[in-house]
Order: sequence, then structure tokens, then C-alpha cells
Amino acid sequence: MKKTLVLGASPNPTRFSYKAVKSLVRHGFEAVPIGNRKGQIMWQDIIIGKPELSDIHTVTIYLNPENQKEYYDYIINLAPKRIIFNPGSENQELIQLAMENNIEVSIACTLIMLNTNNY
Repeated sequence: MKKTLVLGASPNPTRFSYKAVKSLVRHGFEAVPIGNRKGQIMWQDIIIGKPELSDIHTVTIYLNPENQKEYYDYIINLAPKRIIFNPGSENQELIQLAMENNIEVSIACTLIMLNTNNY
């Protein structure tokens, strides 16, 4: 299964990162929400910081490019198979780093990918 880190997870149900975690779980994927605010999405606590994780297949990003910078090394060291840049998170600097590390890059919407069985 494609274990997915949701970077920029929010406890606000109107945010797309919140909806993405719910949709991932509904579609049978393991979602790991990481954000900068305490809270929950469904039954899962949002993790603050940069925890040691393994077997991350996908990192889906819901942070603007400026807020991504502190996570560059963290993301690359997780060695995911792909990074999804959701609308508004496109970042040429991180895209280049990903490609240099043989990480697939998708500029897409996680919610649409899930709803069209293209995840």
C-alpha cells in the first residue's frame, strides 16, 4: 500500500490537506499527517515536527514553497517514491532536488487523483 505523508496537514475541516487525509484513509491508504498545529483528522493526531518514518511511498505537499524549505532534507531523507505538489505548492527548487534523487514528481491534486483512481 502507498503509505502517504501529508505535509501541511491542518485540523481545519475546510482545508484541502484535511480532506486529503480523510480521502486517503477512505481509499485504503495509510496517511501520516504532519503539520504545525495540534489537532486531529478523524482519529489521527497531527504530528508536529519531523518524526523518523519508514516506508513512505508518497509525500503530498500542502505548504507554499517558502514554508517547504525547512523540510527539504527531511523529505529527501525519507526517500519517497514520489512527491505530489498540490495546487499552490509547486516549487522548482524542491522539484529539482527530487529529480536529482530519483524521486518521481507529480504536479497534481491528490483529491482528484484519488477520486479518479489515478493515485
